[in-house]
Amino acid sequence: MKSILEQLKARLKIIVSLVIVIGLYLAIQLPGVSANEKSSLASRFHFDRTALPRVPGFPKKNARVVNPRLQKISAWISSVGASVALNDLDGDGLPNDACYVDPRMDQVIVTPVPGTPARYQPFVLSAAPLPYDAATTAPMGCLPLDVNEDGLLDIVVYYWGRSPIIFLQKKMQQPLGRESYVAQELLPKVEDWYTNAATAADLDGDGHIDLIFGNYFGDGSRILDAHSSYAAEMPDSMSRAFNGGSKHFLLWKSASGGDAPKVEFSDQREVLEGAAKSGWTLALAACDLDGDMLPEVYIANDFGPDVLLHNVSTPGHLHFQRLMGKRTLMTPASKVLGHDSFKGMGVDCGDLNQDGLPDFVVSNITSEFALEESNLVYLSTGDLKAMQKGFAPFKEVSEPLGLSRNGWSWDIRFGDFDNEGTLQVVQAAGFVKGNTDRWPELHELAMGNDGLLRHPASWPRFHPGDDLSGSDHNHFFVPSSGGTYVDLSQELRLDNPQVTRGIATADVDGDGLLDFAIANQWQDSAFYHNESKAAGHFLQLYLLLPVNAGAGALTRDMPGHPTREIQGRYAIGATATVHLRNGKRMIAQVDAGNGHSGKRSPELHFGLGQFSSSEPVAVDLCWRDRNGTIHRETLSLKPGLHTIVLGS
Repeated sequence: MKSILEQLKARLKIIVSLVIVIGLYLAIQLPGVSANEKSSLASRFHFDRTALPRVPGFPKKNARVVNPRLQKISAWISSVGASVALNDLDGDGLPNDACYVDPRMDQVIVTPVPGTPARYQPFVLSAAPLPYDAATTAPMGCLPLDVNEDGLLDIVVYYWGRSPIIFLQKKMQQPLGRESYVAQELLPKVEDWYTNAATAADLDGDGHIDLIFGNYFGDGSRILDAHSSYAAEMPDSMSRAFNGGSKHFLLWKSASGGDAPKVEFSDQREVLEGAAKSGWTLALAACDLDGDMLPEVYIANDFGPDVLLHNVSTPGHLHFQRLMGKRTLMTPASKVLGHDSFKGMGVDCGDLNQDGLPDFVVSNITSEFALEESNLVYLSTGDLKAMQKGFAPFKEVSEPLGLSRNGWSWDIRFGDFDNEGTLQVVQAAGFVKGNTDRWPELHELAMGNDGLLRHPASWPRFHPGDDLSGSDHNHFFVPSSGGTYVDLSQELRLDNPQVTRGIATADVDGDGLLDFAIANQWQDSAFYHNESKAAGHFLQLYLLLPVNAGAGALTRDMPGHPTREIQGRYAIGATATVHLRNGKRMIAQVDAGNGHSGKRSPELHFGLGQFSSSEPVAVDLCWRDRNGTIHRETLSLKPGLHTIVLGS
């Protein structure tokens, strides 16, 4: 009898073990939908792909020359730099111009978006006559922004190997070309920065737009200097690396326009404290989370915890308090905001659940059978008072939403591409493309002693021809009927393998459909024109501050997109809250460059679903004028395009 009981116990243990294993397996499976539903969802979208124009006359390469200490991992070091921004550079009122970095030539290219009128020839935005050593410097991104507030769009370009350059547009010249810009140093003295993230916002509430830069390698590292003897370092930990580059918060001081435009910023050197100062930053976001018109700042760091800063600044004086998430019994430590150990590589801000509160999404490395960490989706709980106590009022929900895992991810973008009233999510993916799989070696590195990681000699070989997630593809997530997100990239033929870094969105032709562009590393970058047919109605707002209006100017609403006759600059940081008939709210903020290396156009786009095209909706607007005064106004707007010049 004892023998039979022992056998039953042994079998019961096996059954229990199997149940646990099967339960765990089912628990980690992403939610799915039926083939019929996927087909139905996919039928709402269609995109036409065109490569971005090239500029001839420059030699091409597939890797960068690097510091001798880093030669062993030259492909890894050469894995970033592709970027793209969509905006209205030539002043025709539409965001139909692209500024992108092609790493194959290490050049910044300005061009009309494919399929739009050929208003000027593509050209290279060279740094001349400023000092620029092409042998030790490479552009990493461009940030379109009216920095001198004259109504003309300028371009801030950031680099590896030097501090940024501002290209100020002179009094409007047609056609647009390199001669339209005056190059100016951001800082009085050129510094050796390694910048991979930049954004802009009115940080101190004085009515002027300030700049934020996040550097990756430590300042002065001589990463691209083939003749340097400097002992360049890699991160000193896989999950808690704090030997990275500096962060720079620059306050706007003064500016002038005309044929000799100028702008001056003040670099605030002691803004951050402790570990927040020196993470390996790949992405930034500025987004007002508590409705006080001061943007909070999210710093997405590779190899360590991200940083969320609560903004309590006053004009001329920056001050931030770091916010930390609260861990519950069922929350993994690395999904607690501020405590994560992941590889923050992209971030975006938007109202994902239509509650009128901004949410965040963060990209990480989520490759199956590799570094399978998790993307992060932070939904606001609405407990904004918790921010005063240092707590981040967010709940992490990437797993139940189906957005947690999708490869080696980079930029990520919210957008309603079919105007049905819900946000879709577009995500860049891919790392190093080649023929020799190097994941086993990377696993050994990841499991090794963190004390060795900072030394490049301890790393395995990563040369051109080696592969790490080189066959990944970009993702296009759409919410299903059950509320979870499903990837439709295969159904929409967006799943061709690419190593994409940046994603920029804009309605380039004013048809009420969001288009997007992608920046690829060592491949052609591309523009995707939105040709979806089953779209709902939309509301699209171009929120402008007048350039020369005096005090007491009234808000003006004009149908259509801006024209050359309207003298205004985008009201960066302004918010619009749309009140829907079903009681839900949608909020959006004018964004000047959130993310990794893709920069969206600053118009605000709301899909309204099947509302009547003639039925107006209530829209609450909130903005700061050029003196920093906060204004609030509610308008009743019919669906369609609206250029709104905000009052002061």
